[in-house]
Amino acid sequence: MKEINLAVIGSGSTYCPELMDGFIKAQDSLKLKRVAFMDIDERKRTIVGGLCVRMLEKAGIDCETVLTDDLDLALQGADFVVTQIRVGKLPCRHLDESIPLKHDLIGQETTGIGGFFKALRTIPAIANITDRMEKICPNAWLINFTNPSGIITEFLVNHTKIKSVGLCNVPINMVDDVKAAVGEDAQITYLGLNHLSWITSVKVNGEEMFDKLFDEGFAPTVMANIEDDGFDMDCIRACHGFPSSYLQYYYNRATKLAHLKAGVKSRAQVCMEIEEQLLEMYSDRELCVKPALLDQRGGHKYSLAAVSLIDSLANDKRDVQIVNLRNEGALDFMDDDDVVEIPALITADGPKPLPIEKVTNRHIISLMRTVKSYEKYTVEAAMTGSDSAALNALMLHPLCGDFAQAKACYEEMKEAHKQFLPQFFKS
Repeated sequence: MKEINLAVIGSGSTYCPELMDGFIKAQDSLKLKRVAFMDIDERKRTIVGGLCVRMLEKAGIDCETVLTDDLDLALQGADFVVTQIRVGKLPCRHLDESIPLKHDLIGQETTGIGGFFKALRTIPAIANITDRMEKICPNAWLINFTNPSGIITEFLVNHTKIKSVGLCNVPINMVDDVKAAVGEDAQITYLGLNHLSWITSVKVNGEEMFDKLFDEGFAPTVMANIEDDGFDMDCIRACHGFPSSYLQYYYNRATKLAHLKAGVKSRAQVCMEIEEQLLEMYSDRELCVKPALLDQRGGHKYSLAAVSLIDSLANDKRDVQIVNLRNEGALDFMDDDDVVEIPALITADGPKPLPIEKVTNRHIISLMRTVKSYEKYTVEAAMTGSDSAALNALMLHPLCGDFAQAKACYEEMKEAHKQFLPQFFKS
């Protein structure tokens, strides 16, 4: 059993009990020596942290727990650092989702111009965390769940010295959906970028089952935080891949925009209500387990993905998991330093990308390359405050398109988020 010190940065997230639930279930192979719950929001840190501590105590896990707003204190002795931060909290997410609608653009927290601004706000904060890690716990692994996870990981692995892996719960849910349909022994080909991914092959005993699943109308379950507009079966036939939920924003743009415009509340406003309900529940000192309401936030199997990865890194399990990491030749049509979301062998030395059989699907190749260029421009803009890099990013993103629309929206959102974008407002 491996003993670890854990720091959770952004522990006021109402997802945090989900993470602790995962560690409780994994206590036979991972022993928590110290858990630091760090968050700058005192109310949420106290309420959510209180429940997490009660959960650990009820499960009989005897470890040191620290609740703090001091990043340096949280990082002391850390072996693993989990980042799940939201710069500007849910009110900024509401701006990301609502302002674009005024410009006939989709507002979403991880993709399009909404996800773009979330990345611009987040990367400087992540850079501060990695700067402190270099000084305090330079050998620790940073496990990033902060969205947009692929872009944040693109920054982490190519612009910092910290060991890091990006993680999302979309792959594990998609793969489990397929296995539920065809059996646990299925060999599944999953590839893409974070929130831009497909399952392109499903083999059972060497027999390709993709077309059979297609004929039966199979599609992976849509994430709880996305309104399900469905995928046109001709769309799936054309791209020849079962798409992740977030590709509805690409393939069903007009429908998604209409739904968002017709909505009475943004998803952020709905999440604010759910969050307040959860915080009220978490405040009950008798509550010692993760409440079912948490599943409505869209974090299904988040803890399984996070704890499985940490367990495999700590114990050198050498199993295969789908993570965000540098391509390093796994996909021959992407650059080595491109962060991709693919299967990797998880070792104590880190994840090793597994080569994927040559991809000839021009649709997937083209869309991945285009969105990767957008992501690299986004990282550049976040690091430098360059309007040119920012506009290049938006000109490339399939959900933006028209330059006049994108630029007008960009200027309005930049001003709205000014407090969190100092790199763009240098004297």
